[in-house]
Amino acid sequence: QVQLVESGGGLVQPGGSLRLSCAASGSIFNILSMDWHRQAPGKQRELVAAISSGGATSYANSVKGRFTISRDNNKRTVYLQMNSLKPEDTAVYYCHMGPSSSAYWGQGTQVTVSS
Repeated sequence: QVQLVESGGGLVQPGGSLRLSCAASGSIFNILSMDWHRQAPGKQRELVAAISSGGATSYANSVKGRFTISRDNNKRTVYLQMNSLKPEDTAVYYCHMGPSSSAYWGQGTQVTVSS
């Protein structure tokens, strides 16, 4: 059974940085794409960044140049390095494994950007 466990969220001041981690169980990690989504209060969940099994990356325009997604297949972990954080980045961040139809989601980690 596949499980995804996020960590690294917290409270940070505007302009600060955080690194989120998502550890996956199961041997299929290496062959599937991974992505990070976020959901702010009262808003729909949105795709933030994605990384293919081969390492190709893509980003939402709102985070391009500030966030970096990466993966370590040996550790079965995907990361989201978030720099120059803004109050509008405040949300619960979720990692997701596989195609958009996949039901593999983590439980979410809260990121709050506030002074």
